[in-house]
This record gives sequence, structure tokens and C-alpha cells, in this order.
Amino acid sequence: MIRIKKFTFNPFQENSYLLINERNECIVVDPGCFSGEEERELSSYIETNKLTPTKLVNTHFHIDHVLGNNFVAKKYNLEVTAYKSKINMVEMAKRSAELYNIPYKESPEPSKFLNGGDVIKFGNSELQVIFVPGHAPDHIVLVCGEEDLMIGGDVLFKGSIGRTDLPGGNHQDLIQNIEQKIFTLKETIVVYSGHGTETTIGEEKRNNPFFK
Repeated sequence: MIRIKKFTFNPFQENSYLLINERNECIVVDPGCFSGEEERELSSYIETNKLTPTKLVNTHFHIDHVLGNNFVAKKYNLEVTAYKSKINMVEMAKRSAELYNIPYKESPEPSKFLNGGDVIKFGNSELQVIFVPGHAPDHIVLVCGEEDLMIGGDVLFKGSIGRTDLPGGNHQDLIQNIEQKIFTLKETIVVYSGHGTETTIGEEKRNNPFFK
């Protein structure tokens, strides 16, 4: 059974997640810890709860989701796991930090890669990887249908969707991918988004204004 701990970090108010299994192993997803205080908040929780980080996974490589990659990778000796995009997303994150004038400890290059259809075995649970480009060309989500949860990054929000005006974004692709790959999942699945509060697939199918 997967437990989820959410942290909201950095000036973009990005949601970072720990996925915790019955063995007290954890997957760190989209660490956005920006300052020393935020780094301590994350590491203190891990240490206080005697967790063992086993993976560092990025749903996509936009700057707000990778600000803590360097810290987490070095502190816990983890490789960065992500989708392998044709666009150099690591370089794009670096340029974004310069554009926003944000201090940025550059993320290590991903050295492990996930594709749509892959399965991450995590204790007694399994996470299905779904490739959902549109907000970003490298965007994946992690779904555990048996436990009604999805780590959704910036694909689908409560009452909204990810912006598509950034490099590599495509509005029509995002709408189509949500309809074909996300809205076909169980309506009871809780969506843990990269910003804002949780929602469910059923609620967004019924009420999200982008699909009226």
C-alpha cells in the first residue's frame, strides 16, 4: 500500500511528492526544494520517518519540478529517472532558471529512462507509466489503479490543465492525450497534481471547463 506525502516548494508553489511503501522505501517525485530550508524540510521528514529513498523520478523537466534534483541525487546517491525526450530538457531547465533569475544547482542528466507502458514495481504495489505529452514533450504520469492514485505532474489540475505555451507544448495534443489516456482510467483515481489541490478523474471528466 502506497502512502503519499506532499510538499509545496519554491516560488512556483510546486508540489513535490514522496511515495512510501510498506517497507518504508520511498520514491522522490519532482523534488522542487529551492532553499536550504526546503531541503531540510524534505530530508528531515525522510530521516524522522526512517525512510529509504530508492528512486528519483521526474514527471517532466520544467525548472520548478527539478530544482531539488541535485540535492536529492547527491544526498541519497540516486540516479535521475525521466522520459527521454528528443528535446534537451536539461538544457531547457537551465535556460529557464536564467530567465527567471532563480539560483539553480543544475540537475544531473537523467541516466535511467521510462517509457509509456513501463511498470515500476514498488514493494507490493505497481506503478504504471503513461506518456502524456502536451504540457511538455517529456511528460509522464504514474498510476496505481488498484490503489486509486495518480501522480499527475502538470497534465491535469482541479478545474484546469497544464499550460501549453512553453517550448515543446501543444494544446491539442494535451487535450487529446487527457481524453484518450487519462479519462479512460477509473473515475475514482485521485490525481495528485504538480500544483494546487488533489482532484479525481471523475470530477474532472464532469466539471473541467476545458472538456465541456
